[in-house]
Amino acid sequence: MRIAFVSTYPPIECGIATYTSFLTEALRAKEVDVYIISHYGGQGKNVFSCFDYEDRDLSYKIFDMIIRLSPDLVHVQHEFNLFGRQYGVSIVPLYFQLKMTNIPCVTTLHTIYEKNIFEHKILFSCFLNYSDKLIVHEKFQKQALINELDRVDGLDEKISVIPHGARELNNIPDAKKKLGIDEDTKIVLMIGYFSPYKNFEKILDLWPEIVRKYDGKVLLIIAGKLRTIAYLDYRNLLFERINSSPAKEHIKVIRGQISQDSFDIIMSAADIVVLPYKKISQSGIFAHCMAFGKPVVTSFNKTMEAIFSKYRAGLMCKKENEYVDNILRLLKDEKLYKELSRNGKLYVKEKISWSLVADKHISIYRSLIEPSVLNVSTIWMD
Repeated sequence: MRIAFVSTYPPIECGIATYTSFLTEALRAKEVDVYIISHYGGQGKNVFSCFDYEDRDLSYKIFDMIIRLSPDLVHVQHEFNLFGRQYGVSIVPLYFQLKMTNIPCVTTLHTIYEKNIFEHKILFSCFLNYSDKLIVHEKFQKQALINELDRVDGLDEKISVIPHGARELNNIPDAKKKLGIDEDTKIVLMIGYFSPYKNFEKILDLWPEIVRKYDGKVLLIIAGKLRTIAYLDYRNLLFERINSSPAKEHIKVIRGQISQDSFDIIMSAADIVVLPYKKISQSGIFAHCMAFGKPVVTSFNKTMEAIFSKYRAGLMCKKENEYVDNILRLLKDEKLYKELSRNGKLYVKEKISWSLVADKHISIYRSLIEPSVLNVSTIWMD
């Protein structure tokens, strides 16, 4: 079975690139032949870089590469900022080309909110009509599509829910030491690209109160960088808040390129991760938190509510003062901390390990590749 992903790919720094690389590894471990058709800059085994973000003809460049590779199925990893202007409308012709050549197509939509803007709905309609199968990460995302695109037939059957995968791993020993931080210092971490949606400034404003109320050594680490110059003002706002904070001696910033190894060290060193997002569709960072057994303090949202209803791996906050209370609870209550840490790792093992996620993808792929031609047992070769 030969699968061609259309996606950004490492060493490009992008959450979708990381997602695709982990999914690729998990599929290859199960003897699926995976190729990646990537933006310029993607590298690795069977990675073919042939288009750039702003190419108006990127669909045609991708399709030309698809024809050369002759995959059994094409799987597009979709995010709005990956395929050019107007929310990535340049990817749309690819779907018509695939349909006209009878190549099965799966699309994973990585960003769907409870309420979506008009432009997003236009693109969703296209993907749903011309993909053979569509994958979302959360049940509320599937319901949002069904509610907002009621003119598209067969939505319930066409949309599958497969959660964001996570690795099964252990924390790196002496991670705090590797960062030059004392082992007895508690670390509260905020990590990710600088964006107003991340709402990091909320915790910066509350941090002096947390330091004042916690009887011990505590440090806030902010690890991130700009993804686009459009958020330069927001990054500068964060830096101004840090510079003027009464508790700035209890704050450190990690900047620059954060490789996978560096990311793992930072996550291992953290005690708590705070995700005060204003808006969230799904969170790869949260999946990493559970993999490392790091309890989270997060804003109240559908994604976290759905997970915590079954596996309580953190504490949600509806009001500003709840961030202070919940961070202090996790810093002081060792029993609660260990319970949430165990729950997160158990959720990864039982629900979202990359191996389990890969199995669900393989099931979809096999159902679409000549599903009605053969009525006998099939042996799949790479």
